[in-house]
Amino acid sequence: MSSARHGSGAVPAAGRSRPGWGRRLAGQQNRNLWFWVFVGPFALGLLVFVYIPIGWSVYLSFFDARNTVTPTVFVGLSNYREMLTDPAFLSSLGTFVLFALFIVPLTFAGGLGLALMVHRARRFKAFFRSVYFLPTACSYVVAALIWKMSIFSGVRFGLLNTVLRAVGLPPVAWLSVTHPPWYWLVIVTLRLWLQVGFYMILFLAGLQRIPTVLYEAAAVDGARPGWQTFRFITFPQLRATSAAVLVLLLINAFQAFDEFYNLLAVAGASGGGGYPPYARPPLVYLYYIALGNQQDFGHGSAGAVILALVIAVFTVLQGRLLGGRRRSDEAAPAGRRRTHRREADA
Repeated sequence: MSSARHGSGAVPAAGRSRPGWGRRLAGQQNRNLWFWVFVGPFALGLLVFVYIPIGWSVYLSFFDARNTVTPTVFVGLSNYREMLTDPAFLSSLGTFVLFALFIVPLTFAGGLGLALMVHRARRFKAFFRSVYFLPTACSYVVAALIWKMSIFSGVRFGLLNTVLRAVGLPPVAWLSVTHPPWYWLVIVTLRLWLQVGFYMILFLAGLQRIPTVLYEAAAVDGARPGWQTFRFITFPQLRATSAAVLVLLLINAFQAFDEFYNLLAVAGASGGGGYPPYARPPLVYLYYIALGNQQDFGHGSAGAVILALVIAVFTVLQGRLLGGRRRSDEAAPAGRRRTHRREADA
């Protein structure tokens, strides 16, 4: 019986033909083929326009690449050492830190505040959500030109200077005065107007995920609506959303370029230079090194790699900090529950 069983199983196995190499590669019902038909163009574009330029930039950072993208003189870590000791590059990193200190907390608070107001609105909720989100679709270049030519224009013109003259105050040269540095008001308000609606949507998504049962239980326990409910229920439930928003805000602050360049470059050109020495973030400084008169791709690539490493370090540290705090907050209720059980058993 055993031999018959083995014999009967061997006949179909011997008669079954194995699919060819092309058939196996295409998969059942050509699933693999259709996968690459849809994903292939995007993967190819990502490889050609993202990964290869990043790899080539890292390669150029180890060479003396002046006016060429195919250098032959290997300099090792010399470009990195010179960039880390360059006062102008270090000053640009300081400009980023100052910009981040302004824009990150303001956008976080503004996005959260708008999300709370829209979430609690009883009428026209969709209208307010669309109105606050609409500036996100505006181009940074167009918004910078509006801010520069209409609102904060020169000394004699501009909406804000007209308001100042109407109340008896002298006009201000917003983009060319460094003491006090009024240009920060222009830059920060522009970025705040452009991006606060996007982060409002993120906070709205987090607010909609909070169970209403928590608020009902808090009301039964005597919690007062308003600050007390926000502090002990709403904000702790938004911890994951807050962590994501902070990481995105920090990365976007590192990538600031359009608003700085379009607001200040022409003002600098009027004084004989391409860009004023103040309010110069890292990307603007690297732009003038790599694509300006110097055409120094070696130092520019080294600065870009340093900037990418700084972004990665800040992101990891922020994730570790917020992740550790979240774990400690989750461990505290569990410890209190174990204490209550021991007391009940006693």
